[in-house]
Amino acid sequence: MSSFLYSLGRRAYAARKTVLVIWLLVLVVTGGAAGLLFKGMDNNVTIPGTEAQNALDRLSVTFPQTSGASAQIIVVAPDDVRAPEVRSEVERTVDELESMDEAASIVSPYNEDLGGSISEDGKAGLIMVQLEGQTMEIGEPTKDHIAGIAADLEQRLPQGSQASHGGPLFAQSFPGLSFVEALGLVIAIVVLMITLGSFLAAGMPLLNALLGVGVSTFLILLATVLGPVTATTPLLSLMLGLAVGIDYALFIVSRHQQELAGGVSAHEAAARATATAGSAVIFAGLTVMIALGGLGVAGIPFLTTMGVAGAVAVGIAVLVSLTLIPALLGFAGERLTPKAPKQGKRARATSGKPPVGDRFFAGWVRAATRFPIVTVLVVVGVLGIATVPAAGLRLALPDAGALAKEDPARVTYDLTAEHFPKGFNGPLIVTGDIVTSEDPLGLMADLKGEIERLPGVADVPMATPNPTADTGIVQVIPEGAPDSEQTKDLVEEIRSLRGHFLDTYGINISVTGFTAIGIDVSDQLGAALLPFGIVVVGLSLVLLTMVFRSIAVPIKATLGYLLSIGASFGIVTLVFQDGWMAELLNVPRTGPVISFMPIVLMGILFGLAMDYEVFLVSRMREEYVHTKDAQAAIHTGFVSSGKVVTAAAVIMFAVFAAFVPDGDANLKPIAMGLAVGVFVDAFIVRMTLVPAVLALLGDKAWWMPRKLDRVLPAFDVEGENLREEIALADWPRPGADDAVACEGLRLDDPSTGAPVYQDVGFLVPRGGVHVVRGRYESAITAVLLTLSGRLQAEQGKLKVLGYVLPARASTVRAKVSYVDAGDGGADAVRAALREKPEVLVLDRTDRISDPGQRLAIRELLTGSRPTVIAGSTGLSDARDVLPATGGATLTELRDDSAAMPGVLSGAIR
Repeated sequence: MSSFLYSLGRRAYAARKTVLVIWLLVLVVTGGAAGLLFKGMDNNVTIPGTEAQNALDRLSVTFPQTSGASAQIIVVAPDDVRAPEVRSEVERTVDELESMDEAASIVSPYNEDLGGSISEDGKAGLIMVQLEGQTMEIGEPTKDHIAGIAADLEQRLPQGSQASHGGPLFAQSFPGLSFVEALGLVIAIVVLMITLGSFLAAGMPLLNALLGVGVSTFLILLATVLGPVTATTPLLSLMLGLAVGIDYALFIVSRHQQELAGGVSAHEAAARATATAGSAVIFAGLTVMIALGGLGVAGIPFLTTMGVAGAVAVGIAVLVSLTLIPALLGFAGERLTPKAPKQGKRARATSGKPPVGDRFFAGWVRAATRFPIVTVLVVVGVLGIATVPAAGLRLALPDAGALAKEDPARVTYDLTAEHFPKGFNGPLIVTGDIVTSEDPLGLMADLKGEIERLPGVADVPMATPNPTADTGIVQVIPEGAPDSEQTKDLVEEIRSLRGHFLDTYGINISVTGFTAIGIDVSDQLGAALLPFGIVVVGLSLVLLTMVFRSIAVPIKATLGYLLSIGASFGIVTLVFQDGWMAELLNVPRTGPVISFMPIVLMGILFGLAMDYEVFLVSRMREEYVHTKDAQAAIHTGFVSSGKVVTAAAVIMFAVFAAFVPDGDANLKPIAMGLAVGVFVDAFIVRMTLVPAVLALLGDKAWWMPRKLDRVLPAFDVEGENLREEIALADWPRPGADDAVACEGLRLDDPSTGAPVYQDVGFLVPRGGVHVVRGRYESAITAVLLTLSGRLQAEQGKLKVLGYVLPARASTVRAKVSYVDAGDGGADAVRAALREKPEVLVLDRTDRISDPGQRLAIRELLTGSRPTVIAGSTGLSDARDVLPATGGATLTELRDDSAAMPGVLSGAIR
């Protein structure tokens, strides 16, 4: 990976104009396509398979007048809405509504038989509007028409009266952006300038992020052609894309400046930065994308769409960072080289004092690790207390009550709650198949009577069969608000009576309506949290074990993530449910939190937490690998990465927090949770708890079972393999073009730790022939498997066809064929040669007993002449199968497993 990214960085730097033009063309093309094909946003939330959704789908066929979008107009009079001057205007408004083409049924507040409602004090009445088609199918002209009719009614009513429109059709507002969100970018610019030291360097991450979110947002708008997309989706994508786009670019630009400061040329520095920081960016991006893709575990279409959109935004941020940033670095050239310190700073430098920033982070890590057990107890205790409120977290879908107080739909919601039972803002519909009933009207009256007597029912204004008398509905007004526990209990109570209604009346009932759908959504999302959490935590353990080659570090990282998530949930509960600082943060109404907040927050914060873990702890691991001093590695790694991790966390916090004060009601709790989660995870968990835990564990933190180390694939986040390739670029000699070059190779037995072979070293030119001979067949096979990229040596230098192993093992395996000649004979060699390998490795040549087979192999090799490495316990056995012309070299493996190089001069005959 690091080698590929190194090459990518060099090419992007060299072809900077082309790269920039390509990305600008992508932006223009996706923007144009989105402008032409955009189908509009849909805030309907549906979950196929739930009782409420299935019942609503059936009603759309059997009773369409009750299944479409609905709205309401509330009329409030200072004395009585039954007054003639008020009633005449209300009836006139009903006639105007009935004249609309989309109207399915309009119920006057004075028509009690059809469910018309007037408050007990007589001061308020509701006009119920039922439209044909679902909410997503109702266009803005129809909504504007209803709003205009309500406004005209208010103008005609007597002085002191009020009319306002609202209901489910107007319950969801389409969010937009405001100046407040831009403040996050302003803070990001300031932090970038402080971190990177120049406006030129600071502008690159910002340009990178803006281009990335532009492309991803246009793709989301374009995706409306394929299916419904909620209005929250592009905002979530924008928020994520900005945060990770700035941070990923920051890591690459910062590493580029470090390379420049070390005296490397700008071109080489850009390539190395892309290879090293870019590897970490890919890992970080993949973790976020996988976690977001995991939102599909819930089985909810709109949530899956949201997760996929967020993953696309992160993926594009990764692609743009790995290609556009090296190109922008090419435009900057040497201008990003850090300036030499001024006189005062130079004096401090010569005095041996580190820079102020390094002293700050050195003091931080010393404070965290001086008494590590105290640090651990304090951090766990504080975050544990912050998690406690999360135990009372309640979930629900937002309704008009979550809108801004001045929004007409919110005004209608509040007026309805003031004059009627709160359940009028979210009535339930009980429906069932009554085709077998001989008295449908009597049956509906009986159902109404039974439901009216249930606790928690405020009113049952309507119970009626459809015109064909095969489906009946009962409208139920709960006493509680739509998002209250009381209403949820009522839904469960009615559903629990299904058996009773079936036995008594022969009708199988279902409960549906906007409120029931919201309850089902919340229940399904709540049920998905545990499996999703298991997936996320399991993924965390596996990925981090691959990265850090450790058991303790992944467990510690995962437990830290759980602390961050718990604290984030706790603060969100305090603010949005309990009202703590709600007014300051412009929370329009406290109550249950939007249903999909926990699962979205868990997915996104998982990826971000792993970002900080990788960028911080990988530096510590790098130092430990080089020095084997666990305590010093903590301090050195922390100081070298603390500045960049701090800048990244501050930028992410600013971007997320900017969406809280004036953001979309659906996005507010998610943005708040992410802002808190980033702050807690970066500064309290990763930069305080992690060093303390590592200090407690010492060398044990980096212990890894040998067998597990061999089984798990390695993820070279810090580009160690690339550094080895660069170090061996001129080894064994400048301009060398050997097929195989090795020195000091050693492989140990994983079960005993004893060396299988050691000190193996030789050179084989391209087209040459080499024999590895020894007493033990297993040692010979191990050497040959190592040379062919199938095994990894414990130590030593090895290049095959110019590729450094084990860094380029996959490339070597594609160019080197390994054949067990003792088992497959000439047929196996012939099959391998069809692949035209550059190097052919023949093992167990001494096992070929048939002279005809030996001759056939020799003729095959003489005709093709690849580089040949043969293994045998006897020289005469190998001689018979090698090419008939040319010289060969020999490596002898002694009985003590030490390698003694030797040479066979001349041709082997």
